[in-house]
Amino acid sequence: MTSFPAKTHPNQFFPFQILLLFFIILSLVFPFDSTAFSSSATKKEVGEEGMEAASLLAWKASLDNRSQSLLSSWVVGSNHCDWIGVGCKMAGRVITHIDLKSYGLKGTLLNLNFSSLPHLLILDLENNSLCGTIPSSIGCLSRLTNLSLSTNRLSGSIPPIMGQLSNLKTLKLNQNQIGGTIPHEIRFLVSLMELTLYSNNLMGTIPASIGNLVNLTTLYLDKNHFSGSIPKGVGMLRSLIHLGLSTNNLTGSIPASIGNLVNLTTLHLFKNHLSGSIPEEVGMLRSLINLSLASNNLSGSMPASIGNLKFLEHLRLHDNQLTGSIPTQLNNLTLLTSFHVSSNMLTGHLPENLCASGSLENLTVQNNNFIGLPKSIKNCSSLYRLRLEGNQFSGNISEDFGIYPNLSYIDLSGNNFYGELSPRWGKCNNLKSLKMSNNNISGGIPPALVEATQLSRIDLSSNHLVGEIPKELGSLMSLFDLKLNDNQLSGNIPPELGRLANLETLNFAANKLSGSIPRELGHCMKLLNLSLSNNRLGENIPLELSQLRGLESLDLGENFLSGKIPEQFGALQRLESLNLSHNELSGFIPSSFDNMLALSSIDISYNKLEGPIPHIKAFREAPSNSLRGNKGLCGNATSLKACQHHGVRRKKEKKLVLLTVLPVFGFLLLSLTALGIFFTFHKKVKSTTKEPKQVNNENVFAIWSYDGKMVYENVIEATENFSAKYCIGEGGYCIVYRAALPNGQVVAVKKLHAYSDGDSFNQKDFTSEISTLTEIRHRNIVKLYGFCSHPRHLFLVYEFLQGGSLEKVLASKGEATELNWKKRVDVVESLADALSYMHHDCSPPIIHRDISSKNVLFDSEYVAHISDFGTARFLKPDSSNWTSFAGTFGYAAPELAYTMEVNEKCDIYSFGVLTLEVIMGKRPGDLISILSSSCSSSSSSSSGHGILLKEVLDQRLSLPTNQVAEQVVVAAKLAFACLNASPMSRPTMHQVARRLSNPRPSLQKEFHLITLGELLDTNCFTS
Repeated sequence: MTSFPAKTHPNQFFPFQILLLFFIILSLVFPFDSTAFSSSATKKEVGEEGMEAASLLAWKASLDNRSQSLLSSWVVGSNHCDWIGVGCKMAGRVITHIDLKSYGLKGTLLNLNFSSLPHLLILDLENNSLCGTIPSSIGCLSRLTNLSLSTNRLSGSIPPIMGQLSNLKTLKLNQNQIGGTIPHEIRFLVSLMELTLYSNNLMGTIPASIGNLVNLTTLYLDKNHFSGSIPKGVGMLRSLIHLGLSTNNLTGSIPASIGNLVNLTTLHLFKNHLSGSIPEEVGMLRSLINLSLASNNLSGSMPASIGNLKFLEHLRLHDNQLTGSIPTQLNNLTLLTSFHVSSNMLTGHLPENLCASGSLENLTVQNNNFIGLPKSIKNCSSLYRLRLEGNQFSGNISEDFGIYPNLSYIDLSGNNFYGELSPRWGKCNNLKSLKMSNNNISGGIPPALVEATQLSRIDLSSNHLVGEIPKELGSLMSLFDLKLNDNQLSGNIPPELGRLANLETLNFAANKLSGSIPRELGHCMKLLNLSLSNNRLGENIPLELSQLRGLESLDLGENFLSGKIPEQFGALQRLESLNLSHNELSGFIPSSFDNMLALSSIDISYNKLEGPIPHIKAFREAPSNSLRGNKGLCGNATSLKACQHHGVRRKKEKKLVLLTVLPVFGFLLLSLTALGIFFTFHKKVKSTTKEPKQVNNENVFAIWSYDGKMVYENVIEATENFSAKYCIGEGGYCIVYRAALPNGQVVAVKKLHAYSDGDSFNQKDFTSEISTLTEIRHRNIVKLYGFCSHPRHLFLVYEFLQGGSLEKVLASKGEATELNWKKRVDVVESLADALSYMHHDCSPPIIHRDISSKNVLFDSEYVAHISDFGTARFLKPDSSNWTSFAGTFGYAAPELAYTMEVNEKCDIYSFGVLTLEVIMGKRPGDLISILSSSCSSSSSSSSGHGILLKEVLDQRLSLPTNQVAEQVVVAAKLAFACLNASPMSRPTMHQVARRLSNPRPSLQKEFHLITLGELLDTNCFTS
């Protein structure tokens, strides 16, 4: 049955009737187009694609020019799905992938509009040069599964909004400069499988909520500044395969819950401050391949459960406080390639099966108390590195070791090995370092040893070796360290050793060597340390040793050397320690010794020397036992008499010379006077026909060099009249040019800017610089070869140092890395010694006034030299020296802001700033401000004081170790003392230089735990 609507009033309309009527009228007026809706949809889709392309083009435009050229296919109007590094979902042509890994892009992410890329699944910008912060808009990428921004220069913190990327499976931000903490919002990334944040500046604790990320297979947080304990929640990450928390500041014990990670193959916890024992639960990690708990404070015994790790290849437990013996269960570890347990307190035997499978490459167990060496070591042909030094191993050196074709480094020193050296060691073709000192080895040195042609270090010292030194050693051209001291070797020193062009250390002391010192040793031009003491060497000291210009230590004491000390020894400008004691040397000490300013330790006792000692600090301050037992030494030393009789003798000699020469001189003077009158008259006659020539326009020229041939014309010709192409630098008052002179010498020419005739300031500065530099003779101060004063040209000529400035070196990552901690300590010591010389050994003292990294120059061997004395002035004792500011901002002492009084304390402050710059690798301005604020705080626990020293060191270098670490601590402490708020409380440069050069006590605290507060001067300092 059909139903009809009820009858209605004629004037009543229902809504649907009105709507129907509207569409009928509309269809009559505007005919309906069936394609309208599909056309609208297309426009919407095109608009979204356009926004994606526009966003990428805007980002491209913000990058540097080179980056834009790399993205040349990104062009307006082209199909963005065809652009390099861009991937699309073809149905709809929306961007889903951006992969520009390792493209060399440089710029920021700030102009990349992430909100216009809603379909993006993968964003990989790894290994570029992107800087700046990570924009918070990255939280718009809700579909993102893979995000890699690693190996860039990103800074700032991790945006908490990244917790919204709930689909993320891979997050890689490692190797940047990101700081702050890990945001707690990371707990929302439950899909995450890979999280790598290593090599950043992250700090704070590792959030316990990280245990929520149950799908994680890889977690690397190494090389940051995390503190606190390892969260127990880590044990909830049962899918974890790789766990790296090394090189942080983590404390507490290793949680037992770590045993839950049964899929783990890599566990890296090294270089932290973890304590307690190694938990037995580590033995539950049956899949473990790599276990490193090294460089912590772990104690107790090694758990036997480690023997359950049958797949283990790398075991590193070194540098802890482990005790007891190694469990026999470790014999189950037959796949080991690396066994590293050095620097503990372990005892007993090593596992017999260490090399049972023949795969062991690295056996490093030094500095323990082991007594038993596994028999399997003899046939362990896979060994690459073998370090057994500092234990109590015993055995026959010729029977217990075999031939190791892969061995590169072996050290058996400090044990109880006996027997004779086998010629088989020469069959180790890859051997570079052979160290067996402090054992009971006897017999001779086999000549066949040189068949190991790559040997660069041989140390057989402190044994019972006999016979002669094989001349064949002279064929080891890579050898740089040869120590045979403290044996019973006899015969002559082979002259063939003079062929060792790379030799740096040669120590044959305490043997029975005879004959003369071979003159061929003078050909070992890289030699730094030469010790031949306590032998039976005779005859004269060969002159050729003076050719060893890099020599730092020379010990020829306790021999039978005779004759005079060679005058040429004065050329050994880098020599720091000299021992000629207990010989039969005679005559005077050469006057050339006055130039050996680097000397800090001498011993010339028990010879037949006489006359005055040299006028340098090493002799003046030498202990009395270093000078005693000679024929008649005198001079300015506490243990010697003054050289009065030499003065009387010289007076008599002068009187005799005067009586002989005066008559002749009188006759010559009369003759010259007559000639002068004649030429003066002749000149006056000529002047009546010529214009008078002004005296002040004469070419007043004076210049010196080692060969006396460097002349004004050579400089003008070498620089093509100071052409811009020879310019190597420009300062506020000069331009510096590089000039290659005809004799082959390369010099630096500093041409001063011209001034108006009425302005005498330039001439005054020039005269001051000449007066200063011509008096300076120091190996760490740039040498002045000559000068020219002329109306057309006003210039100085210096030695040319090709290493560039300290400022340039620190600004370059490559050069800064090459300037390692040992070299940096040497730089600080060199500069301190040079300033000490200026302040205390020059009369009157010299103030530099502009000590900064731009005024420290390097030669080719990274030896530092102070340069630019254009603002230097003499400082007269007991007088004020008021002048205008002429230093470099950031280095100038703060008192100059209100007194402008220049004294040596200003240089000392600048030296403190410069020292911090050397160890930090950058200007220390912010650090000085922070610590200055901490100093002024009433709280003894100010935040600045709690900063760890290692946190402010140049991060481009690994932390210094051993003695170098001690030297860095001393340098930092002295730097802070030099920055003292009170100028009178700052140390003198003499005190600083002496403290840096003296032997240092061992650190009382581990290096990585030292805070800046512990190094600050008690009176604090100022910024």
